[in-house]
Amino acid sequence: MRTRYSFVLLLLGLLAVGTEAVTLRVTNPEGQPINPAMVTRTPLVVPEVDTSDNGYPPHGVSNQAAVATTAFTDAGGSVTIDDTATASSIRIRAQGYVDAHIQVPLDQQDIAVVLQPMTPAQKVASYPSNVWLSQLHFGGDAELKKTFQLNCAFCHQQASPFMRNERTVDQWVSVMERMNSYGARLPEPDHKPIAELLQRELRELREHPGQVPEPRPWDAQLAQVEYTEWPLGDGFSQMHDFLLHPNGYVYVGDNLFDRIYEVDPETGAYTVYKVPHHEGARVGGILGNRFTVFPKMDNYMGVHSFAYSKKDGAIFITPSMQQALLEFDPVTKAFTIHDMPRGYYPHTIRTDDQDRVWFTLALSNQVAMFDRGTRAFTVYDLPARSIREWLILKALPLLFWLDPETRPQPSPDRDGTGLPMPYGIDVAPDGRVWVARLYANDLAVIDPKTDTVSMVDFPYEGPRRLRADADGNLWIVAFQDSLLVKYNPNSATYTDYPLPVVNEIPYALNVDRERGMVWVNGNQSDTLLSFEIESRQWQVYPMPRQRFFTRDVEISEADGAVYTSNSHFPTWQSEGGTPTLLRITPRRD
Repeated sequence: MRTRYSFVLLLLGLLAVGTEAVTLRVTNPEGQPINPAMVTRTPLVVPEVDTSDNGYPPHGVSNQAAVATTAFTDAGGSVTIDDTATASSIRIRAQGYVDAHIQVPLDQQDIAVVLQPMTPAQKVASYPSNVWLSQLHFGGDAELKKTFQLNCAFCHQQASPFMRNERTVDQWVSVMERMNSYGARLPEPDHKPIAELLQRELRELREHPGQVPEPRPWDAQLAQVEYTEWPLGDGFSQMHDFLLHPNGYVYVGDNLFDRIYEVDPETGAYTVYKVPHHEGARVGGILGNRFTVFPKMDNYMGVHSFAYSKKDGAIFITPSMQQALLEFDPVTKAFTIHDMPRGYYPHTIRTDDQDRVWFTLALSNQVAMFDRGTRAFTVYDLPARSIREWLILKALPLLFWLDPETRPQPSPDRDGTGLPMPYGIDVAPDGRVWVARLYANDLAVIDPKTDTVSMVDFPYEGPRRLRADADGNLWIVAFQDSLLVKYNPNSATYTDYPLPVVNEIPYALNVDRERGMVWVNGNQSDTLLSFEIESRQWQVYPMPRQRFFTRDVEISEADGAVYTSNSHFPTWQSEGGTPTLLRITPRRD
């Protein structure tokens, strides 16, 4: 059976003295080179990790990540693997072929690897979630599908192998009720219709997989880059957002366990710092424990998003489960909790050149600013869309005064009434602060010089996160519309760019102002997408693991290296079952 799926000319166990470099040549059974093939190397000996604190490293304790690297074959189907004296497992993967595996050290410098084609059933089963999702038409109701995507695709992939399984209508409804308890806002009247459609249409695709289109072929230019991965946490963790700091470290937040991972990308060493909370705080914070059925959890604060001070490098973190702002000193490793007078659900965060900290308050429809000089908060109220929404927002303090375990929950509707949800935020080069409201489909702009707030309509659906480029243009992802959108504030005009993969639901983006590039999270298609502003050309980077859900991007100003993290929830559905921090860099020849 093994030779039916893959044939490797080198058997496992050839652990002789390694050479300095090994060249793999990957072909199909006819001897034709496969370009590109993804070649991922993982150490066989995993460093021992101290997990004595509830299964995680204790506060201040350093460990070593089992660093994995990935490269791609060139036009001749070849790739060179360096430093083969380290015992490693190498996986060779290509679209439409069965994975092959070998081990190093090896006693040969040139190795031929023959990949066997997948069967039709294996091939379609290997396709990423987005192409399966593209064939779910929801009975022709496009708005219902958009409602489903808005509420059910911001934490994990839809139409993945875990989602495609046969379920009864009642089982689907139960899943939706549980997801709403976690934080989704799928309207209750839509539960049963969506459950019936998912059952019927997924069954149709399983029985007729030929309806599922092939994913976009991998680009030949992938031979010019290499990936580095650092596994962090475990299958219960959620590595939500992270920060590339000027000190060279990457700070990654585990949202479900109130921990920050300080990663040294040069060595793979990392240290965990446990976020403190006030005495008497309860799991789930003021929102209440929404994850009562989740097997393992330890979040009182809810580590969410990161930003750093351009003045002294202090790191600021939004704790989504509290009325507070967190400060972390990367030198002393000390935390400070800045309690806020009002506002709920601190969300995305940025800093400006005046050393002020700006962040959205997603539940209370506000934007907060923390002035480090005065240590005071200013809270900006954004307009409600209706009298009903205004009343709901004004009632929030009363609702949050009630016991979080028993307080009533407003019934969601398709318009997200009561939850305009200011989400993404960024500071433009001119100092103005821009905000995207996810459910309201509009933008807010705050002028700190005058403290005025203005609103701008967004003619697409689902503005999630946004960034400004060097010219002050805003780049925004339209979540449900599968678009990258540019807004020019000077001309008040929009330009949209369809994503290069089908039925993607882009969560976030970042702009490389130095190089004129926009990087977009391809969270349903196991990709990271780059868009060159001048040429308007896309490039697609496949992730080294299946079900790799990304929601943040950081860019190195020095060399343009791009970082992202696998934040699939639950993580155990991802290939390998462990979150990873990923870096994409030009390949070193």
